[in-house]
Amino acid sequence: QLVESGGGLVQAGDSLRLSCAVSLPFFSEYNMGWFRQAPGKEREFVAAIDWSGANEYYEASVKGRFFISRDNAENMVYLQMNSLKPEDTAIYYCSADSNWARILAGMNAYWGQGIQVTVSS
Repeated sequence: QLVESGGGLVQAGDSLRLSCAVSLPFFSEYNMGWFRQAPGKEREFVAAIDWSGANEYYEASVKGRFFISRDNAENMVYLQMNSLKPEDTAIYYCSADSNWARILAGMNAYWGQGIQVTVSS
């Protein structure tokens, strides 16, 4: 129901845009989030956007470099990643939940399968 795309191998300083196609009914009622999991680490929150698109929230290390957006007409969510660093290397997951607090806590109802982003130095 959530399918990520746009990952790949890039160099430090490059940009990449992840996309998430969502097939949930009533998509515009869901808050959406991006999470990531690096090798040997736990999955962590990256960014979230509320159902209306009016509110966004970012993890401190990506704030100002990553930007989340959504297109409710197309059932899509995006993560624009700029000035990528090697420490951004991870599997990135798209997720959805009707509850904003659960999105921020990573306790989301729906998850994509994840997509690899690798940033070389």
